Amino acid sequence: MKVPRVSSDLPSAAAYRVADLPQNRPTRFALVPEATELAALAADLGVDGLRKLRFEGEIKARGKRDWSLKAKLGFTVVQPCVVSLEPVTTRVDTEVDRLFLTNFEEPEAAEVEMDEDDTSEALGEVIDVAAILAEAVALNLPQYPRKDGATLGQHLHAEPGLDPMTDEETRPFAGLADLLKSDPAKE
Repeated sequence: MKVPRVSSDLPSAAAYRVADLPQNRPTRFALVPEATELAALAADLGVDGLRKLRFEGEIKARGKRDWSLKAKLGFTVVQPCVVSLEPVTTRVDTEVDRLFLTNFEEPEAAEVEMDEDDTSEALGEVIDVAAILAEAVALNLPQYPRKDGATLGQHLHAEPGLDPMTDEETRPFAGLADLLKSDPAKE
């Protein structure tokens, strides 16, 4: 199985020609990329590593001209911790649904509000399962991986002779509790 690079516009070896898909039964697929393909995908996504990647599901007709893809995606990713930069290993298991519509209308305006349904797209000549795999992995990567117990320390800086301000003192309402405690109207 050849997984395309994320930036590729060419169909992969795991692309199904829509004209060749059977209308009366689902077409099942299972993609398990090899180590070299995983390394290439990890490099494209900017992560330290990908392991145990499996994308399994089916493509089936939906009505006379539209198609749906339903699949299970599972992978293990290694990324740097956002605090300590130590490696963080995360397991991701999720469902992937796509709906390929013959009469899909692209928004024309330069700035459009996103619909709630982001699973629909225009039906082309092929349904590229490997490209969908790469996109689904990218969309399901943890955004801020954090190693257990990793915390941001507090940096205190001040000019010589001055007491440094703490993070708590820089908050806009930090002194409000002290003012309420010393309010004579409360007594």
